[in-house]
Amino acid sequence: MHWCPRCRGVLLSPGKVDAPPEKRNYRWVARRPDHRDRRVSARTVRADPGPTPRYTEVPRWGLLDPPPAQPRAPRRPLRGIADRRDRLLVMTATAFVLAGLAEYGRYLILLQNRTRLIPSWLLWISDATVWLFGTLAPILALLTALSLVAWLIEARRAAYAAHGSRDPRRSWTLIAGCVIPGVNLVWPGVFLTELAAAHPDPRALRAVRIWWAAWATSGVLFVAATLWRNASTLQAEADGVSFTGFTDLCAAGFAVLTLWTVRLLEGRDLRGNPRSAHRLLIAADPAQEVIAPVEPGGASTAEETERSESAEPGENPHKEVVAK
Repeated sequence: MHWCPRCRGVLLSPGKVDAPPEKRNYRWVARRPDHRDRRVSARTVRADPGPTPRYTEVPRWGLLDPPPAQPRAPRRPLRGIADRRDRLLVMTATAFVLAGLAEYGRYLILLQNRTRLIPSWLLWISDATVWLFGTLAPILALLTALSLVAWLIEARRAAYAAHGSRDPRRSWTLIAGCVIPGVNLVWPGVFLTELAAAHPDPRALRAVRIWWAAWATSGVLFVAATLWRNASTLQAEADGVSFTGFTDLCAAGFAVLTLWTVRLLEGRDLRGNPRSAHRLLIAADPAQEVIAPVEPGGASTAEETERSESAEPGENPHKEVVAK
């Protein structure tokens, strides 16, 4: 059976299917699709080519389309304040250092005031610096604490996601454990210990324990400095000024310790550079002498004499030369 490729019907031809072309009783004719509507004229008319096309600007069309834009990951609301963590820690440390220097400056003024009068302009500068940095440092510390809580939530979520699981603690639990006074002396260390347990660097857990002890100590110092300010005697008030300056410097050091701890948990050093792993290998191979030991000349001459005596007839006794 033969099939028509146009109407897809059966060609009722008595010829064989595998008959050669010269023995077939039909013939295929190839025609244009528009052969019925085409009017062939006797003479060809050429149209005026017209002006040469030109562009007033560079064409913006082309065959190369720009690649599709990659879908962006959804921006988490806590990620913005968590990214400002390092900058806030540095600013907080600087503010507490200046606050401590201002307190010690006031303490020196109190010592000088025992025997002589202090100029009013110096007192005004001392009061202004103590008030300015004494107010600015706690505000920056509060903002830094919020950024650290946001970083803790994001870091725990990423650490558990890397192991194919979810953080068992909810966000409000982490926030409450880090914000509620008294409770926040214990739970932040627990949260960071759980985070450091999944860290490959064994120094991360030790750093968290050091930070935890420093955090509890800073809380005790803060309470002691607050109670000392309510002293009634002049000497106790002067000692309170000195102790407040000491607590401010401790707070600055704690901010630097916090920066070192969080960067260590991220695999970086205090400056923010990636931490490289240092490995110590034990040399198990035997030591090889690079320079051969020096032998006395007499011993070498004796050895050569013995070698020449023990050599067979016709054999060169100096065929082996050893470079030393």
